[in-house]
Amino acid sequence: MDPADEPAPLLPDGDYDAVVVDAGAGDAGATIELAISTGEFKGQVLALGSAEPLGDPVDLLGMPATLTVAFGVPSVRIDH
Repeated sequence: MDPADEPAPLLPDGDYDAVVVDAGAGDAGATIELAISTGEFKGQVLALGSAEPLGDPVDLLGMPATLTVAFGVPSVRIDH
């Protein structure tokens, strides 16, 4: 694959404050949608998937979270 054909990273590397706006769970894993709540990318919504359970989807709604992007790879910490 030509590097020019690779998709652009979701966000530049860094930490982002976010809020969970949607979450789901199924046999194939879990999904979560986060709205960035501060900074230059405020309002941007990102959908992420996980093979691991993230918790009860209803309990996750509205929870604050920290999205960390390192080397183009996102990870999420729910801030209970």
